[in-house]
Amino acid sequence: MKRVLFASWYTGLGGGETDLLSLFENLDASQYDSHLLLPAAGRLGERWRERGGRTHFIPYRGASTGFVPGIWARFPVVSRFADLMAREGIDLVHSDYHSLPLLVPATRRLNIPLLWTVWGWWFKPKAWQRSFFRGLRAVARSKAIRDGFLGTPPFMSPDRLPVVYAGINTERFHPQRDGLKIRRELGLSEGDPVVAMVARFQRVKGHHRFQAMAERVLAEVPGAQFVIAGDETFGAAADARYRREILARWQSSAVLQERMHYIGYREDVESVYAAADVVVCPSDFESYGKANLEAMACAVPVVSTRRGGPAETVINGLTGFLVDSDDQEALAERVLRLLGDADLRAQIGAAGRQRVVATFSLDSATAAYQQIFEELLSVS
Repeated sequence: MKRVLFASWYTGLGGGETDLLSLFENLDASQYDSHLLLPAAGRLGERWRERGGRTHFIPYRGASTGFVPGIWARFPVVSRFADLMAREGIDLVHSDYHSLPLLVPATRRLNIPLLWTVWGWWFKPKAWQRSFFRGLRAVARSKAIRDGFLGTPPFMSPDRLPVVYAGINTERFHPQRDGLKIRRELGLSEGDPVVAMVARFQRVKGHHRFQAMAERVLAEVPGAQFVIAGDETFGAAADARYRREILARWQSSAVLQERMHYIGYREDVESVYAAADVVVCPSDFESYGKANLEAMACAVPVVSTRRGGPAETVINGLTGFLVDSDDQEALAERVLRLLGDADLRAQIGAAGRQRVVATFSLDSATAAYQQIFEELLSVS
């Protein structure tokens, strides 16, 4: 059995951290003993332990985008990482961006192979970092992330950064006949049209845009209900301010207070999709847009802004609708179109489910990672 150490500087459960947890859950436990390195306790570590994995806590500061590899390699925590790997007999390390300049020198001391996943396209390497990144094995979560990370022109060949789409558990996320759990909790009737959003509070996620869309939809479908799942994930002050702004605007509108429901973080997010007739992703951009794929796997039609990952995952007009992030009218119009046509909802929902099963399943993603793991282990 090979011991794999996964590292995440983030301790909450955002999209990338959920990806990591899903990968761990789906790895062949007879082949891989999965450990998790975190700087502190949090929701990710709790879930990891609940699912039988081992966690290790070593406080450290995550790298900013301007880190200098040679300086970070000399930080004392590098030795603590190396000591942990030696003590636990780690065979392979998987890193996120923020842990990378500390883990790379630690793994090189012990001749342990390392893979890292590029989860965000805003991590654009500086000139003094490019040789560092060229020397690492990596995968990107989407083509948009890969292209954004490599820049124009790319600082290395895109072939050296293959795309492994984050996988969706199509057994957990599947069409459900009984979507009444959330409706009953909120006192909604079975026949109420429900539009849902699943996202953490962050300005880029577009909660303000969702509110504006809801007001436009309610002008034509006054019985519509709106459900928003998610909370502050990472404890950032800017996210907390944005959450207060959104809730203040909601409280100032009688119609939104009556028809819009903020239900916080949900472990059973599949129940939110099951309750929805339409799922909306109103972000400025999405590196990947996993909520779209989870909804599609549940055969629920999506309306999403197109920038970034959604342009790769959602086929406009077939598995959902894509609009520009600054086109408020188009966002509302597509939602109204779906709410008014049950046959279209069923048709798009079925096509979305088929696409996720064929292209974005968790099994496919896990197989891709395991193949790379074995390649790295075979040459270490």
